[in-house]
Amino acid sequence: MQSKFLLSLVGSISLAFSFTTSAIAAETSVKAEKPNVLFFLIDDMRVNYGPYAKKGPLTPNLDQLAADGVAFNKAYSNIPVCGASRASMLTGIWGSKNRFVAFSPADKDTPDAIALPQHFKNNGYKTISLGKVFNNQTDKVQSWSEKPWRPSDKLKLKGKKNNRANLKIRHDYQTKQANDIFDKAQKNGPSSESADVSDFTYLNGQIAEQAIAELKQFKENDESFFLAVGFKKPHLPFNSPKKYWDMYNRDELSLAPNPEMAIDAPKQAVHTWGELRSYYDIPNKGPVPNEKALELIHGYYAATSYSDALVGQVMAQLKELDLDENTIVVVWGDHGWSLGEHGLWAKHSAYNVANQIPLIVNAPKILKGHGSNELVESVDIYPTLVELAQLPTMKDIDGTSFVKQLTDSKAPGKSAVFTRWKNSDTIRTQRYHLTEWRDKKDRVIARMMFDHKNDPDELVNIAEKAEYKETVAKLHQQLLQHINNK
Repeated sequence: MQSKFLLSLVGSISLAFSFTTSAIAAETSVKAEKPNVLFFLIDDMRVNYGPYAKKGPLTPNLDQLAADGVAFNKAYSNIPVCGASRASMLTGIWGSKNRFVAFSPADKDTPDAIALPQHFKNNGYKTISLGKVFNNQTDKVQSWSEKPWRPSDKLKLKGKKNNRANLKIRHDYQTKQANDIFDKAQKNGPSSESADVSDFTYLNGQIAEQAIAELKQFKENDESFFLAVGFKKPHLPFNSPKKYWDMYNRDELSLAPNPEMAIDAPKQAVHTWGELRSYYDIPNKGPVPNEKALELIHGYYAATSYSDALVGQVMAQLKELDLDENTIVVVWGDHGWSLGEHGLWAKHSAYNVANQIPLIVNAPKILKGHGSNELVESVDIYPTLVELAQLPTMKDIDGTSFVKQLTDSKAPGKSAVFTRWKNSDTIRTQRYHLTEWRDKKDRVIARMMFDHKNDPDELVNIAEKAEYKETVAKLHQQLLQHINNK
């Protein structure tokens, strides 16, 4: 009798242990399948890969990410300015004439919106913000597991009287010459700087350094993470270590091939590029002299290669920690940047170069080395990451997931994407880009359209040409429907 009892007890313990072991294994399996997210947000970066690689700076690390995943050749920002673009992308909501106009925070324009990182946080992820993610550091702070971190925080001074001192810190000049100019000038300092320093001397490099430290912490704590890494360069001023300037011979660089305003372009398409003119070495009026233009192009290229190298350093750490196989990696630019095209500099325009953006996605079980020509826009990133991570679908967002384009090279994408800047709205299809400017009574006061099949550099405005009347009318209706639905 006692033997039977002991056998029964042993059997019960074994069965219980078996169930417990199975439960732990199942839990471990589920946890292992929960993908991390490493999201690089790069300020003012143009498209430099795929069909655009020969025209721009050297970006070997972005090229490698593109080779290992999907690079979108026709990705667009929804708003060509830092603050609004980021607020729109991170909430998945389009801008309008009353929402995401320039720099107003998402908290103000969409107070009830659950931002992308908050949705991940609500579903068990540790969410960390490093560098420039939201334009306003205090925007949607509930999205993050810890206070958003920026390398300049420890250097900033308090009080309005220190505003210019804080500006100097943000500009991050490393040479005595540049700092002396800033101290004496009423404007910003020089528009660029080449300093013989290490990658981690500039604030941009310190963001990468912190990202590497965070990855080590995630690994040690075995945490599922959403890590947003916001690199500041190639935003003005174009400051970067000398070795990145040395990658280019200025004599071999070229000025913009289309330096004139498009033929028949309306006056509304012109802006004074005040962002660049705020720097000490840029004229207040008139064009940038050719010599200075080449210096700016050189500086922009160097700053781009600098951020590319930092992406590579963070990716190397991800792989060293064996986290790369279960991490979704995204590279996104908040908008494009003009380098003299159409006589313009900076962003803030309806032209393609100010709105087209880099977008690269690496993830488990997606295509490798695919260059997609399907149309995507920034608001689409939110639902895409939610689907890839198998999180609950979010309502009340405007974006559309492009997961199908990540897994099927033949999957059709959107027929059109939309951008807006101040009183202009643009619809972009595979062939045509139509921009309409409206007055305060919502009447169309100017139009600009380009045929990208025959005019990829946007040299001739065809919006008022008789042979395109039907095309303009059709696109106008699509654009109007979009505006009314926002």
